[in-house]
Amino acid sequence: VRAGKPYMGTSAGCNLTGMSICTTNDMPIVYPPQFEAFGWIPFNLNPHYLDPIEGSNHMGETRETRIREFHHFNAQPVIGLREGSWLEIRGASVSLHGSLTARLFEAGKAPVEVASGPLHL
Repeated sequence: VRAGKPYMGTSAGCNLTGMSICTTNDMPIVYPPQFEAFGWIPFNLNPHYLDPIEGSNHMGETRETRIREFHHFNAQPVIGLREGSWLEIRGASVSLHGSLTARLFEAGKAPVEVASGPLHL
């Protein structure tokens, strides 16, 4: 892949492209031997990103809360990809595609919405 071979990953397949698998939406049933991913991109992804629903009675953590917790121990950015969105990466160039924005989380900063098009990370 680093030499130019195309890779297309969805869901967990896109989590593997980042620096670690620590921003998946799944709770491991058994402890994995490591949390490192392929490291092809200098950030982590959170596919199937869901926004908090105002007025919801859901008593669990939101994705945003989990990503903020991740940033207490990790510095790499995280991109929350909503359904139907995807990233195209060519060399160091990263572009967001799809009709929805993505949510960019960086340690110590408020999350921001990023529109389709080139991302500047």
